[in-house]
Amino acid sequence: MASGTVTISDVEGAARRVAGMVRRTPLWPSPELSDRLDVPVSLKCESLQRTGSFKMRGASNMLAAADPTPTGVVAASAGNHAQGVALAARELGLPATVVMPRLAPLAKRRATREYGADIELLDGPLAACQERARALAAASGLLYVPPYDHPAIVAGQGTLGLEVAEDVPDLGTILVPAGGGGLLAGVAVAVKARRPQARVVGVQTQAMPGIVESLRADAALQLPARHTIADGAAVAGPSALTLDLVRRHVDDIVAVSEEEVASALLFLLETSRLVAEGAGALGVAALLAARAETCGHTVAVVSGGNIDVNRLGWLLARGLAADGRQRTLSVASAHVPGELARITGAIADRGVNIVEIDHDLRSPELPVGVARVRLRLDVDGAAAFDQLVDSLLAAGFRRGTATDLETPAAAENPH
Repeated sequence: MASGTVTISDVEGAARRVAGMVRRTPLWPSPELSDRLDVPVSLKCESLQRTGSFKMRGASNMLAAADPTPTGVVAASAGNHAQGVALAARELGLPATVVMPRLAPLAKRRATREYGADIELLDGPLAACQERARALAAASGLLYVPPYDHPAIVAGQGTLGLEVAEDVPDLGTILVPAGGGGLLAGVAVAVKARRPQARVVGVQTQAMPGIVESLRADAALQLPARHTIADGAAVAGPSALTLDLVRRHVDDIVAVSEEEVASALLFLLETSRLVAEGAGALGVAALLAARAETCGHTVAVVSGGNIDVNRLGWLLARGLAADGRQRTLSVASAHVPGELARITGAIADRGVNIVEIDHDLRSPELPVGVARVRLRLDVDGAAAFDQLVDSLLAAGFRRGTATDLETPAAAENPH
């Protein structure tokens, strides 16, 4: 492999090298996306990869290609790369140490240990963990495995692109999640070599658009860390290697909002029964938001990682809110018998389900004897919510000042 670049020969060599360690993931048609976009759409289910992420591809290739064989490996990661390195090292009989932020998700720390790696937890951001890992590798004579900035990593990730090119002869567009650009660069090299007519589109989150900004500045930028639903792609920016490959082989880069990612997660679960993490849903988010042009057979890459169930519940709730399918309604209610039943009964009469109720009798914005009732509702979008409010007004509820609505008894309470 030539230093500082990646070619189709490198990706083909990686495919042979990792064949026994990496799963060839399925390509599933998405009738719902196909109907929306009027082109065939399939999902590359990398969420079903070993460890749930494409990271296993790059890590396996780098370790298998290392010459001489290392005595051990070191990496730094908040999750997916950690698991890929841990499992790849175990498959090759190598000890592995991963430096992780102390605040890394518990599920990802646990999975990394279960794959056989020793974990060193460090206070501070991922950048501090990477610095510590490099120092540890240098001091101990071990191999440092970066998350994306190495030709062997990029070539390994590119094996995903080879699979798509082989499975979809009429490939028109492929949408690839992007953080530091290792997966995007590798897939682009493979796809452009095998299916030169296809468009390669990278998708980032608007919270961390390092590649978008780097292309605009014509230099590899490192952006300040920000919280994002797509935490697996929350990378400061590309390296010189990945940025150069993106420039040469990628047709477009788009960025999607947090709400669009949340909606895509919900869409994948409901329509394809796929559980993805935020970063793994970026391509689908771009399609649903019409942020990427499509032509011919379109493929969106979906990755899953090791997902914290508690966090998944929060993400799906946010997706429901972004789709307008869960709305909050506040009602001022007099503190007298039957008021809560009046509110819930009126909502039930309109065929709307109540997900959650909060009854607050101590709200300082309301007079003594008046409670604030907050209801989280399942509704069929914004129009259905507006119809519900109109019907409640017709039933005698009134517009509120400190709340959305007031019951008649609350409205008559002296202020």
